[in-house]
Amino acid sequence: MDLNLLVALDALLEEESVTGAAARLHVSAPAMSRTLGRIRAALGDPVLVRAGRHLVPTPRAVELRPHVRTVVASARDLLAPRPPADPAALRREFAVQASDLVLAHLGARLITAVARQAPGVTLRFLPESLEGTPALRDGRLDLELGVIGHADPETRTEALGVTGLVGAVRPGHPLAARTRVTARAFAAAEHVGVSRQGRVHGPVDDALAALGLRRRVVAVVPGWSAALLLCREADLVGLAPPGVAEALGLRTFEVPLDLPPLPLGMAWHPRNDADPAHRWLRDRVRETWSAGETGAA
Repeated sequence: MDLNLLVALDALLEEESVTGAAARLHVSAPAMSRTLGRIRAALGDPVLVRAGRHLVPTPRAVELRPHVRTVVASARDLLAPRPPADPAALRREFAVQASDLVLAHLGARLITAVARQAPGVTLRFLPESLEGTPALRDGRLDLELGVIGHADPETRTEALGVTGLVGAVRPGHPLAARTRVTARAFAAAEHVGVSRQGRVHGPVDDALAALGLRRRVVAVVPGWSAALLLCREADLVGLAPPGVAEALGLRTFEVPLDLPPLPLGMAWHPRNDADPAHRWLRDRVRETWSAGETGAA
């Protein structure tokens, strides 16, 4: 089945002229005449017949005319680029995987921005257990936010920026009263670590080892929020992005080590690359990150 015949038939029925239809479709008149022959053979009907110096449609052609026009218009609409998404009209759920570090850094602002512009959109945050799995490829996940270092080869990734970490302790902790925390005092305190895999050793320990120091990690938890809540109740030192620990009533201080910043980004599967609604969500993530970095409302 050659669906191009429908486009030619639509032009022929509209123009009632081989020459006119050829000009409309930017082909030669002989080529259009041959196409009309193919249409006649397919339909078993002459479609257009000569009446003096003009061509007139057969009853079958008159019957087909509105249906052909509808089909061709639908096909053109189907293949046309989709317009930008209208946030107010969106009715959709997005599955997003983000660490609680990312959620603490931009989660509230992102949820507020999405709810304000698209009240019909729900952000469904999924557990970090999906990290490192083919969830993006399988379609179980629409967007991943965080430290992106395990993406499938075809996955689209985009850097958002970096965030540093500060030390966090409860107000009554001995380090809370210091104007400047030294590396030795930092190492002497008891720490709570964060690792989904339960690792005790990390970049902080490497930095301390370079100074000939070693800390005592008394607990390791899988998430940043849990670590900060423990710091609020016990004499433990935790790490957090600037601004997050203060919201929980903790005191913060500059970590006296040369720690690499954490690169944060987003990742998505190519199937969603051109989807207007998904592009709109990615724009909101970018704007939310930028607003947080500049201190904008």
